[in-house]
Amino acid sequence: MSSNRERKEVLIPQELDGERIDSALSKLLELSRSNVADLLNAGDVLQGKKPLSKSDRVRVGDRVVITLPEPFDPLELKPTPIEELEIVYDDEDVVVVNKPVGCAAHASPGWMGPTVVGALIARGYRISTSGPQERQGIVQRLDAGTSGLMLLAKNENSYTAMKNQFRNRSVKKVYQTLVQGHIDPSEGTIDAPIGRHPREDYRFAVVADGKPSITHYQVLEFYSSASLLRVELETGRTHQIRVHFNALRHPLVGDLAYGGDPVLAARLELKRPWLHAIELSFTQPSTDERITLHAPLPADLQRALELLTVK
Repeated sequence: MSSNRERKEVLIPQELDGERIDSALSKLLELSRSNVADLLNAGDVLQGKKPLSKSDRVRVGDRVVITLPEPFDPLELKPTPIEELEIVYDDEDVVVVNKPVGCAAHASPGWMGPTVVGALIARGYRISTSGPQERQGIVQRLDAGTSGLMLLAKNENSYTAMKNQFRNRSVKKVYQTLVQGHIDPSEGTIDAPIGRHPREDYRFAVVADGKPSITHYQVLEFYSSASLLRVELETGRTHQIRVHFNALRHPLVGDLAYGGDPVLAARLELKRPWLHAIELSFTQPSTDERITLHAPLPADLQRALELLTVK
């Protein structure tokens, strides 16, 4: 634990008696449940000398000591040069990158690896200061384990304009993904609400009270044990593609967190979900020109397809 981080003791009140510790601390500290989960996983939440885990339940009167994360300061964003980060499009308003796998969109508690924002700062780019502190300039995110096209705004006007385009669903977001098995029908729409998993906070799931989520798909090719799909998102929920196809019992190949077969992933030499943001279309916020961009499949995903055809 870092000595310059604040330690805070909380007393569990009556209204939180019997709740899981992650839920209770999220309410008491006004932190997201994912941030609380990071603290618990790091051993930064103690009852006496015992580190607590997410599933532990608290009782009224329990005293819990938390070592809080260091406050995020956007002025301290560290450049993280990434040679593999390709600039696909760049003008006065926006920049679009082809994000490599293993690179997060932005800094977050517990993430020690490179970020898209850090890579752009290292190259001298100015990113809009609009938006939540840790996500400034970002109007569209990709998971660290997902590669492909990602857009960032350079100024406040373009940030607002692009957020509106995403909100109005006028941005076209196309992915390619490889799912297990032969999906039937070969073309369709998944309309199922997504929210936090009821038991595992680090995951998401199709839940009755989730946010509306719509995914369109079309089979590009059938392999012996998998289907290559073109996927277009109408909404942009966290882990949307992964959750929707897992719910159909066709999880993404390599996606061990959402039902993927580890044996198949190992055979295809995959260390992440087979998912790539391959096409992005948007309206340039100053000129109203329609821009369409493409990003080719990276080597690891191409390799997996080649191995699928090996007898």
